[in-house]
Amino acid sequence: MQTTTRVCIIGGGVVGCSVLYHLTKLGWSDVMLVERSELTSGSTWHAAGGFHTLNGDTNMAALQGYTIKLYRELEEITGMSCGLHHVGGVTLADNKDRFDMLVAERAKHRYMGLETEIVSPEQIAKIAPITNLDGIVGGLYDPLDGHLDPSGTTHAYAKAARMGGATIETHVKVEATTQRPDGTWDVVTNKGTIHAEHVVNAGGLWAREVGAMAGVYLPLHPMEHQYLVTEETPEIYERDTEHPHVMDPAGESYLRQEGRGLCIGFYEQPCRPWAVDGTPWDFGHELLPDDFDKIEDSITFAFKRFPVLERAGVKTVVHGPFTFAPDGNPLVGPVPGLRNYWSACGVMAGFSQGGGVGLMLAQWMIEGETERDTFAMDVSRFGNWITPGYTRPKVIENYQRRFSVSYPNEELHAARPHRTTPMYDIFTEMGAVWGQQFGLEVANYFAQGDEPTFETPSFRRSDAFDATAREVKAVRSKAGINELQNFGKFRVTGEGARPWLDRIMAGRIPTQGRLSLTPMLSHKGRLIGDFTVSCASETEFYLTASYGSQSYHMRWFEQNALDDVRVENISDTLTGFQIAGPLSRDILQACTRDDVASMRFMDVREMTVGQVACRVQRVSYTGDLGFEIYCNPMDQRQLWQTLWSEGQPKGLTPFGMRAMMSLRLDKFFGSWLSEFSPDYTAAETGMDRFISFKKNTNFIGRKAAEAERATPPHRQLCAFEVDADDADVVAYEPVFIDGTVQGFCTSGGYAHHSAKSIALALIPRDKAKDGLKVEIEILGSLRPATLISTPPFDADGSRMRG
Repeated sequence: MQTTTRVCIIGGGVVGCSVLYHLTKLGWSDVMLVERSELTSGSTWHAAGGFHTLNGDTNMAALQGYTIKLYRELEEITGMSCGLHHVGGVTLADNKDRFDMLVAERAKHRYMGLETEIVSPEQIAKIAPITNLDGIVGGLYDPLDGHLDPSGTTHAYAKAARMGGATIETHVKVEATTQRPDGTWDVVTNKGTIHAEHVVNAGGLWAREVGAMAGVYLPLHPMEHQYLVTEETPEIYERDTEHPHVMDPAGESYLRQEGRGLCIGFYEQPCRPWAVDGTPWDFGHELLPDDFDKIEDSITFAFKRFPVLERAGVKTVVHGPFTFAPDGNPLVGPVPGLRNYWSACGVMAGFSQGGGVGLMLAQWMIEGETERDTFAMDVSRFGNWITPGYTRPKVIENYQRRFSVSYPNEELHAARPHRTTPMYDIFTEMGAVWGQQFGLEVANYFAQGDEPTFETPSFRRSDAFDATAREVKAVRSKAGINELQNFGKFRVTGEGARPWLDRIMAGRIPTQGRLSLTPMLSHKGRLIGDFTVSCASETEFYLTASYGSQSYHMRWFEQNALDDVRVENISDTLTGFQIAGPLSRDILQACTRDDVASMRFMDVREMTVGQVACRVQRVSYTGDLGFEIYCNPMDQRQLWQTLWSEGQPKGLTPFGMRAMMSLRLDKFFGSWLSEFSPDYTAAETGMDRFISFKKNTNFIGRKAAEAERATPPHRQLCAFEVDADDADVVAYEPVFIDGTVQGFCTSGGYAHHSAKSIALALIPRDKAKDGLKVEIEILGSLRPATLISTPPFDADGSRMRG
């Protein structure tokens, strides 16, 4: 066994072998994989082997499409068969909400190049004739759906990797991973120690245990999963062609042909977590005991949906564990806090996602970044606050909801509340209806009177519409208040703080007492941050950005660290309130002896508000006159009492995130991971106006940004007023220009103050002219929309800046 390598991958399932292959495909040949048993040991060998493109996250769906198309390439490279069966598949909808979801997904697929199709019950009867269509209102057909041979596919990945120079060692058990001072790793095994520059944890069922060797907790949990294979069935073996897949969300099942019979699997409600206290090292090619009791209701439902099953005998029962992350997506990428340690775990749908995961991780390692936004599967999307006690109920919830309708406004309730601020009980008593971000409870809106205390999930305007309108009106007419906890916050100190920020940030770094807005770019010029920077002194700066991306951003800061600069994540040690609206200045002035009126737009001051020492910034994401008032969490309730007692007589009203996201549309303000994400560049989204090309610093991404400055990119972010019905743009709806899809929406919604349905969209730059008429597909309906270049509120900024 070789004892040195550039990359050591731990785990020989389909994901580990995919990563190995893609590293060689992108040019690294000094790579090896170690597996404690045989390849496919764990969950790969007993997988049902199905694959599909349907995924609520658009980038994940695209990567699943890549994975499926990759299999033919593997067969051509290796001469091996993956056992491909491209039979197509249909997902059934038995109610209007399920059908809305499928129609919305089909709309996204239009610009992704995925040839899915909405089908009627009559068409389903021809596609999948064994289906009882009672109650079915339609479905989504995907010609790419199918299944394969899990073992053959994994070995094809392995052979292709070997052909590229990779080494695979089986029956090598990893016993420890220890990092050297230079950042490289010693991987200690039962057959000797391997010195590796990089380690990839692709441990599958054992990923938790492998991570613990490096002092890492990965939020994963195995779940028991069961599927059945029937005896020969005439309705199947007498067909001229193979029966396609059928996904029946109402029955929580998937069905496909297996030989001359059928295979059907279930995501049952009375599900069971497995190996709660750790996966046994001697587990591998075993299965769990059959358990028909927990799928009894699922089988009963399946007999009604597919009557042929009731006449078919059971030939085989496969009951084995698979790993899930709390939200069902993989955990991929560089693990925050560790150098050269990578995760490729939690890939529950390994044969749908494994190829895309391997490609993204290989790009990340070799090129420093991926070609698309991978935040949906980035291991950094869960912070160091997460625990096994949180992970397990969220994984159970995700398993149970595997085939549930996913609504854009839905809040899931397992393991909540988990993290709360000192204001939680006060806001709850005031009617707060809570959402969550990064484990934190965040007020979505405040219910008053007959307003609903639970927001019903919907693809259309929800029953929180009126409450949101009331809060928006309060902000625009008088003043509103909400918390600042859900910002990511960082403190940067040291003699080299300013030069470091000038290199990390593309925009201007402010002078003392001022703040600035700046994008943070990757080396290829992609947007990886949208920051506010304030200067307390030449050696002390404060940054604010997305709360949910704080681990993602901190990882970037650590990767670009300098000895004379200290960066602290203070997201949870600095909190406070935002007050905004035409009376916000008067309210703040009544709470302090400092001269608030002399504060200019983008000023920063230390001041005492009531009894509390605060840092006040004159800026507001509402686009209105407003102030951000930061304090120590221990002082937050006292600060609240001061602001509330002075503000309530002046009409101060608490408002939540639903109102915030409506208010920002009045100004066409973009949102992180919607308009601003690694999928886009600054020039595409208009963030280039905040880049300081005059500063004498080779900031990260400068070369790419200057190239786009010289030659503007093909597409441009624009705002549209939509002639909507009862549903507004959410994201990724296609934009039709002259009858063809030429763009897509990044986000949208209803701007209550201006009474307009607003969409933000990327379209061809040469078409981006004021008054352009387009159509935007919303829930299957083509809605007329007009490009508008002037924000409907405070277009000249006089109120915001005055």
